[in-house]
Amino acid sequence: MTEKQLINKFNQFNHASSYVSNKELASGHINDTYLIQTSKEPFFILQRINHIVFKDVPGLISNKVGVSKHILKKLAHLPEAKLKKSVLTFVQANNGEYYYKDENGNYWNVMVYISDSVTHEIVKSEEVAYEGGKLSGDFLNLTSDFDASKLIDVIPKFHDMSFRFSQFKEALKVASKERLEKAKEYIDRVNALKEEMHIIQNLKESGKIKLRVTHNDTKISNALFDKDNKGLCVIDTDTVMPGVVHYDFGDAIRTICNTAAEDETNLDLVNFNIDYYKAYKKGFLEKVESTLSPLEIKTLSLGAKTMIFIMAIRFLTDFLNNDIYYKTKYPEHNLDRAKNQFKLIDSMVSQMEIKN
Repeated sequence: MTEKQLINKFNQFNHASSYVSNKELASGHINDTYLIQTSKEPFFILQRINHIVFKDVPGLISNKVGVSKHILKKLAHLPEAKLKKSVLTFVQANNGEYYYKDENGNYWNVMVYISDSVTHEIVKSEEVAYEGGKLSGDFLNLTSDFDASKLIDVIPKFHDMSFRFSQFKEALKVASKERLEKAKEYIDRVNALKEEMHIIQNLKESGKIKLRVTHNDTKISNALFDKDNKGLCVIDTDTVMPGVVHYDFGDAIRTICNTAAEDETNLDLVNFNIDYYKAYKKGFLEKVESTLSPLEIKTLSLGAKTMIFIMAIRFLTDFLNNDIYYKTKYPEHNLDRAKNQFKLIDSMVSQMEIKN
């Protein structure tokens, strides 16, 4: 993408600013994201949304703009400077929409850049875990009165356990004998956990757990902090869609509490950091507990185990399918990822009682 082309995309939006320069932000794996510096603040984030991954980009943008507007209204009492750092603000295109579709079929959107903010790729302190929990909990709290039925499913069946087991079952039919043998221990573990791993989904489908707005990508790098590590804002809301509280809590715990990278092959290094878990849960509940039912609170730890398991079964399924989804660096990469997640489950279970 040339600078001239980027300027053209940026100027399709009603930002009332003069372009100065751009910097590509390479932290995401799906979209193309650029920091646009202008002659005066605020600066802006220009983003190309991957329409190959996301099939309904206008629906996706409607989701995240609608949720941001809802939060802005809820926080309208805040001083303007604080408000601008507490929620994403989207800029309308000249056509009146919140996106621009270019001549090549690519979709673009623009957000106001939140200045003087930092992100963390990994958690290195209980303080950051606690503040991350507060941010995620506050997002769920502020959207608890938003009608989730107005949102589209950006990625259908993303956390649907029955769907993941169905994929796993199909993979078993086509897997090579060699891969089946290498994965046997973990295939047996998946089957042994099947009933327990459907509990959250069954509670959702029976209506015993509320369907609500969920973020669905709550890794710590999707939270902004100030320079003193105090939480500012949840970002990257492309995957906002209907879900249950366990999705956001569990996915955050999965990524925050693993003491090693998710493809670490030395399983002795893979442990569940119980102190980060407690810190995150404390901050999370401080913000959202008032909107949760006793059943939701009781099953939070099971939600964490369930979200770790979902990644384990997805990695294992891809290994059995000869690695058609996740990028791999060697033949057993996905199997090693699955082993890693199962070790994380073992470490978690050994340190706490998973309450059903």
